Amino acid sequence: MQAKYTDESTCQKPTNENAKIWRYMGFAKFVSLLDKKALFFCRSDKLGDPFEGSTSKANVKLRLETYKPFPEGMTLEHFRRFVIINCWNLSEQDSAPLWKLYIKEAEGIAVQSTFKRLTQSFSSSANDYVLISKIKYIDYNTETFPEEWVTNPFWHKRRNYENEQELRAIIIKLPNAYFPTAPDIFDRGEYIDVNLDMLIENVYVSPTAQEWFRDTVESVMKKQGISKIPIRSDLDDAPVY
Repeated sequence: MQAKYTDESTCQKPTNENAKIWRYMGFAKFVSLLDKKALFFCRSDKLGDPFEGSTSKANVKLRLETYKPFPEGMTLEHFRRFVIINCWNLSEQDSAPLWKLYIKEAEGIAVQSTFKRLTQSFSSSANDYVLISKIKYIDYNTETFPEEWVTNPFWHKRRNYENEQELRAIIIKLPNAYFPTAPDIFDRGEYIDVNLDMLIENVYVSPTAQEWFRDTVESVMKKQGISKIPIRSDLDDAPVY
């Protein structure tokens, strides 16, 4: 069911449709991506940020307008259970802090795509309900954001996360039953099918990875019909003096 409390106009898209985006992951998650040919969208209240999908303190006085279309007793806290999210880093190059943040072992992978490739990798039916936007970072104590659509809290995060420069895709599926007592549609999230040849522009292995790992990644990709050659990140290359 397509959400009726949102609109494409809430999305802030990159000005350059070929802007590069990155998704960092361990080897097991990369194999899962290739095997399932699907991106995992995590339920918004399972992402680990308790502020996910919340409003700012400065927005509190606008809450009556925000919740006007909801059933009585419904709040954004209930709504979060029906929103699933897939996150990317918007940057022209790979990020040293994000390698360290998301890759806990030496052998990590970054899938590099573009905004255009991501949007075109979903099936035509999925494109009817996948919304993609840049994240705007604000001070949740003093700043407000528009409240005419309930997707807006999912397009905003605290400034503490600004180094992530996030681009995210979200899907909303609403239950037919009364929201606060409705059973969960998602457990932890859902896999959404994608065209991997369209999605993947390049695959990078972490700067700390050994050559054998790059070879292993290439072998796994070939077995899954992905002909691209994985690239070793140059972040740890020796400096020139």
